[in-house]
Amino acid sequence: MAEICLAFVMLGVTAYAIFGGADFGAGFWDLTAGTAEGGGRLRGMIQRSMAPVWEANHVWLIFVLVIVWTAFPVAFGSIFSTLSIPLFVAAIGIIFRGAAFALRGQAGTIREAKVLGGLFALSSVLIPLFFGAAAGGIASGRVEVGNAAGDPITSWVNPTSALIGVLAVVTGAHVAAVYLAGDSVRAGVPDMVQAFRRRALGSGVIAGLVALGGLAVVRSDAPDLFDGLTSGAGLAAVIASGLGGAATLALVFAGRYGLARVSAGVAVGAICLGWVFAQDPYFLPGELTLDQAAASDASLTALVFAVGVGMIILIPSLWYLYRLVLKGELDQEFEPLDQRFRPQSAGGQPPAGAGQ
Repeated sequence: MAEICLAFVMLGVTAYAIFGGADFGAGFWDLTAGTAEGGGRLRGMIQRSMAPVWEANHVWLIFVLVIVWTAFPVAFGSIFSTLSIPLFVAAIGIIFRGAAFALRGQAGTIREAKVLGGLFALSSVLIPLFFGAAAGGIASGRVEVGNAAGDPITSWVNPTSALIGVLAVVTGAHVAAVYLAGDSVRAGVPDMVQAFRRRALGSGVIAGLVALGGLAVVRSDAPDLFDGLTSGAGLAAVIASGLGGAATLALVFAGRYGLARVSAGVAVGAICLGWVFAQDPYFLPGELTLDQAAASDASLTALVFAVGVGMIILIPSLWYLYRLVLKGELDQEFEPLDQRFRPQSAGGQPPAGAGQ
């Protein structure tokens, strides 16, 4: 039962890394789009693509939290007490990011839109950075068993945490660019297709270089993790991730964005599985094995049953939502985000508040 619950956790982590990561990556491109006028078209496409699905994508985070605190309570307490700082910052970022995204489209002036857009975009970078730092603390064995037993600073301020945090930001940006390029094709906006195609290719190369260079960091800072990633099932997962990443670049270059979505997801999912294989049999490396971390058999059995029932509702609902999105049933008309703050005509007056 413990293994089944771990599989549920990794299903949630992988789904959140792909879909939630793409949401955060879209915020990265929003942050780097340029001025309100120059980046208006790019931000308009991001708004259009994210609007139908951004809330649903974060269901997976709640799913992971519920499974871990129910099935592995000692590990949950140890992780959230030792890594309270990065996890708290990420949680606050999620709140502000969601509020800013929801309110930005209702801004009354260009100044309000800039402030809300900046908050959304900056939070989109900080959240995966801090989540990645927390994951690095776990993977490198810096979380000790007990209430705040690990160091509250060095547990997440360390080379492995920095590497995984940066990799989470870059990978999310890459997946987002792949998805946004495909969405731009469906929207019939050729200039946005090319804009996101360039970003997908560039960020994909950078993500690959960071991952390869990061092996040296992991070897020096977390040798047990390095050994797990370079042997057995961990190595197979790393190779699968690399092949998925290479396939994504080739498909994006060829303009096959539908298949590129799949291969990008495979690349992210494989590295998530590689993490599990690399630290097997531990839940908290060097501290707590999976069997030691597991709750009672009665709790695990009840949890597996409850999740099974919930999946009957959750999976078809999400599948139907994404199917509607990909078919264009939920698409809004494409509009540059700054368009409603522009002058009405060459000789007309700008709307009230424009340019403030």
